[in-house]
Amino acid sequence: MENGKGKGIAGALAGKVGRWVVLAVWIAAAVLLNLIWPGVGERENNGAADLGSDYPSVQAAQIAQREFPGDGGQAALLVWNRSGGLSEADLGSLAKLTESLESDPLPDQTGVLPLHKLPEPARQGLLSEDGGTIVLPVTFGEEADTEALKENTKLLEERAESVLGGNPFAVKTGTEELSARVTGPVGIAIDAGALFQNADVSLLIGTVVLVLVILLLIYRSPILALIPIVAVGFAYLVISPVLGTMADRGWIVADSQGISIMTVLLFGAGTDYCLFLITRFRQCLTETTDKRSALKAALTESSGAIAMSGLTVVLSLFTLLLAQYGAYHRFAVPFGVAILIMGIASLTLVPALLAIIGRASFFPFVPRTPEMEEERARRRNKPTSHRKKKESRIGRVVTTRPWTVVIASLIVLGGLAAASSQVRFTYDLLSSFPSDMPSVEGFDAIADGFSPGELAPVQVMVDSEGQDTGLAGKLADLGFVDAVAEPEKGAENADIQLYSVKLNVNPYANEAMDDVAQLRSVTESALTEAGIDSAADKVWIGGQTATQADTRAATERDTDIVIPVVIGLIAILLLAYLRSVVATVYLIATVVLSYFSALGLGWLILHYVMGQDAIQGAIPLYAFVFLVALGEDYNIFMISSIWKKSRTLPLRQAIREGVGETGTVITSAGVILAGTFAVLATLPIQVLVQFGVVAALGVLLDTFIVRPFLVPAITMLLGRAAFWPGRAPQETKETTREAPSSGV
Repeated sequence: MENGKGKGIAGALAGKVGRWVVLAVWIAAAVLLNLIWPGVGERENNGAADLGSDYPSVQAAQIAQREFPGDGGQAALLVWNRSGGLSEADLGSLAKLTESLESDPLPDQTGVLPLHKLPEPARQGLLSEDGGTIVLPVTFGEEADTEALKENTKLLEERAESVLGGNPFAVKTGTEELSARVTGPVGIAIDAGALFQNADVSLLIGTVVLVLVILLLIYRSPILALIPIVAVGFAYLVISPVLGTMADRGWIVADSQGISIMTVLLFGAGTDYCLFLITRFRQCLTETTDKRSALKAALTESSGAIAMSGLTVVLSLFTLLLAQYGAYHRFAVPFGVAILIMGIASLTLVPALLAIIGRASFFPFVPRTPEMEEERARRRNKPTSHRKKKESRIGRVVTTRPWTVVIASLIVLGGLAAASSQVRFTYDLLSSFPSDMPSVEGFDAIADGFSPGELAPVQVMVDSEGQDTGLAGKLADLGFVDAVAEPEKGAENADIQLYSVKLNVNPYANEAMDDVAQLRSVTESALTEAGIDSAADKVWIGGQTATQADTRAATERDTDIVIPVVIGLIAILLLAYLRSVVATVYLIATVVLSYFSALGLGWLILHYVMGQDAIQGAIPLYAFVFLVALGEDYNIFMISSIWKKSRTLPLRQAIREGVGETGTVITSAGVILAGTFAVLATLPIQVLVQFGVVAALGVLLDTFIVRPFLVPAITMLLGRAAFWPGRAPQETKETTREAPSSGV
């Protein structure tokens, strides 16, 4: 925005009329959009499918729903427990409950274990070895979303209370009283939705308070602290109905997890963009008495870097549209649209607010020109205190000892990055829940009384073509299999058989996912030995373990595609903005190094300090997209300052002043962004804790090592070559005389 058109727009935003028009437009948009369009929170869908129809577990689910409707659908495992053993009276009461559920099913119920139809010996056979636990499955239709499942579960609890004469769901597990918990896929889905739903309010309050406190501590100005909060607030009031109507029309799917993290991103990144402009405005107010001229200059000089930074983040987030896994794909549009609107607010609403409030924005530490300081001192009959321009110590270090800085930075970052190779991943959603969640308590009761595989049996389905395959015995001989149920025949095709396989390990663990491939291999071999052609096309493996195995495969596929595309897009943007191949290469390389360092440091803290055995498999991709995009923000803002100053100053001096000029604002922005990500670590959801820790550490590494030390030191070492093939600054006597000290 350094051309005439850009200055004209800046002048209009800072003008006496333009500032009020901009404010009025934002107020009208916030009010009207919320009146006519639904908010994004009203259109949440936490039950959207994550895997497409081309994944084996999804195809298996379709076969199960068609051929075995009683075994298909979404399973809710009702875990009943009484310390000391369930009595005959307990089993009789539970039989009455299953009879009630069969004769008068819940709205989305598709099946229930008919305990009331089983003879006494069969009922006893369902008990755990100590006789204290029994599991009664209730299935619901695949089309039921999380809200519907939650409502069905509530009705189930009410039905149980009316039949049993008390509420076993409110009784603590492991006691002499009869307790009940809902676990399995339905219980896990409900608990996940509840955790993220409750996280929204906690995140919003925690993030706003944190940003306010940090701004007050750094800038000590209550008005200045409120300006970014107001800007982000108006942006959110526009973003919410925009995303809400997009979800309402089926263009996007908004889930609670995405909305929670979007809130953090919005306040963190949005405040950063506001501070980039505010800091430049304060500098300009010390150079001119006219606040309008100062704001015009600040907008003209900083808007390009802000727009470039925002565009980098938006395009990086939109690359998630290339992901096949639904949870990643659903992030793309809401996050990208949110940052786009926030960027527009930073370049329109924030200037309007600054134009209206003027110098008072920084009260009580109002920036003034030297002449204004002298006049103020005369009026107060006090001597004038001239503020000396402090030279940046970091700027001096990176220009006089660049080799020392580069080597030290690479040792620290490289060592942390090496630790990332030790990271262990898990796709077990249950492990990310607090231990007192109903689904976790139910799983623990099952694990204590039965094989942990009872929680989610693997469904092995085959088209036997009427042949005797001997599959049950071959599956039972596998070391990781605890039990194989008698095969069931398909409802439409009797040759299709279902073998329910219970593993002797946690069905959500990595070990169980690895076993799925062996189950398929053994099954295909059994069909081939029975003389069945094209056995691979006649085997379907379903259930939660198979779904997680496909989730892992989808995540690995998406990571391999999204990461190179993000790097390529950022490279193109940097080339267009800086016109330097060399600078583009080392800017991207430093941020990628910072990402691996954050992942390594995050693992060291999560594993050795917080005692976590593994991190969720989604963390690396999420962290990469956010950290590389947001980390490049700081590089762009700092390097653009050096580039501009190098037009009139020797490169050494341009680096010193560029580092010094952007140091405070980028440090402030980095602390705020890291703080907002750290808010996630306060929530009782391990996947958010892990993401918050890794993202916060990555931002801090960028803020305190990569941006102030490594990048400018590399620029100093490369000298004029850093601008290649763009136009390099002219050499001067100073640059020739002061050769950089190696410092080694």
